[in-house]
Amino acid sequence: MISNKSPKLITVGDNCLDVYLTKNVMAVGGNALNVAVQWTRKGWSARYFGAVGKDSEGDVIVDEITRIGLSNDDVERLAGDTAVTLLQEKAGDRRFLLEDLGIGENYLPSVSRYKALINADWVHLGTNSSQQLVRQLVADDIAFSLDVSTSHFAISLVGVPLVFAAGPENPDEQVTPIIAALRQAGAKNVVLTCGKRGAYFDDGATIWHAPAEKIDVVDTCGAGDSFIATFITAFCCEHKSAETALKEATASAAETCLHQGGFPQKLRRIPAWLFHKYAKVITSAEDC
Repeated sequence: MISNKSPKLITVGDNCLDVYLTKNVMAVGGNALNVAVQWTRKGWSARYFGAVGKDSEGDVIVDEITRIGLSNDDVERLAGDTAVTLLQEKAGDRRFLLEDLGIGENYLPSVSRYKALINADWVHLGTNSSQQLVRQLVADDIAFSLDVSTSHFAISLVGVPLVFAAGPENPDEQVTPIIAALRQAGAKNVVLTCGKRGAYFDDGATIWHAPAEKIDVVDTCGAGDSFIATFITAFCCEHKSAETALKEATASAAETCLHQGGFPQKLRRIPAWLFHKYAKVITSAEDC
């Protein structure tokens, strides 16, 4: 467990430009980036390591990272496309027209950045992380967490200190078999977030549960990331009880659902160049 008062926290992995076609706006997000943003917003010392392309989408993400107060020097500009998600909304339901993981998929930090991970107090890896990076962190005995979302077993979980996974919202579906399977796969501790059903935490001895707060949801994007950020600082940094950490984390998730996007930001209008770039995808969806 972390013992110092000002822990060094680093997230590694995904970022994304979320494009809401129906509303003609776009927002910056991504699990790893969102977690770092939430830490920064709450006064924690945080860094974000990730990659974007040398394209206009990457410019938007780097601009937002700078506005937030994270260092854009920690973001690598690489040859390739920046991650983009195109969404349409109707009656509260989201339809994904495109989920391009871009250059950030399986991102591996540079040697100098990896040295920073070794000296960090906690590292969080976002979705679609590198199997190689996970194994390296385990081998070097680094305190870290991994978000596997719904792809629970896409990479080896052996020795991973803390795994965050998405579970069923339906109360008729049991969560204990899912938690047991994640632990059997090698996860030492497991958090299962189940939307309106709340969240569960298993440390191998006890399973705790915290119900979700009842709110009028604006947008669920980033709610799980806010949960992760708060749970890590509450449980791993401030050494609060599992019960308290779960309650604080669910409250943070609920707060994020009250605004558009994964964190408070000025939503940008979709520029003409983006409509042009993805015209075929948008047109194909409209024809369906």
